[in-house]
Amino acid sequence: MCCSNECIEKKYKELEEFINAQVNKESELIAILHRAQEIFGYLPKEVQVFVAKKLNIPFSKVYGVVTFYSYFSTTAKGKYIINVCTGTACFVRGAGDILEEFEKKLGIKEGQTTHDGKFTIDTLRCVGACGLAPVVLVNGKVYGHFTKNEIDKLIKEYSE
Repeated sequence: MCCSNECIEKKYKELEEFINAQVNKESELIAILHRAQEIFGYLPKEVQVFVAKKLNIPFSKVYGVVTFYSYFSTTAKGKYIINVCTGTACFVRGAGDILEEFEKKLGIKEGQTTHDGKFTIDTLRCVGACGLAPVVLVNGKVYGHFTKNEIDKLIKEYSE
């Protein structure tokens, strides 16, 4: 995670180059926002304003897209994003209890990030792995047939 002006300027330059490479810029808004989130880790207001200016569209249009799609985040996420699948198959196999236990162990609620910036807890509706239910993902790595008993081990694995 960078916070120096030089690093931030480099990120904006990278985003600007991506925007400039788009043929029909306004119709590529979602792709541009995906790229911006990859670069910055999330979409703070400053980045949304930058995108709006570069595309010559109202900020409200960018903000509307960012807040409509659940993929986009306006707050910083942790280094490790723990997603608990809460789709039907996972939920009936204990995903709610697993989510509760993660919240208890990490001292945060769904959608929040630990104070040290290490973990964020989120939920997903379905990951298409119902045969492995309940499923937990950490930065996209799938943990199937997950149980509450595995939580301490998983947290420790990503804490080292």
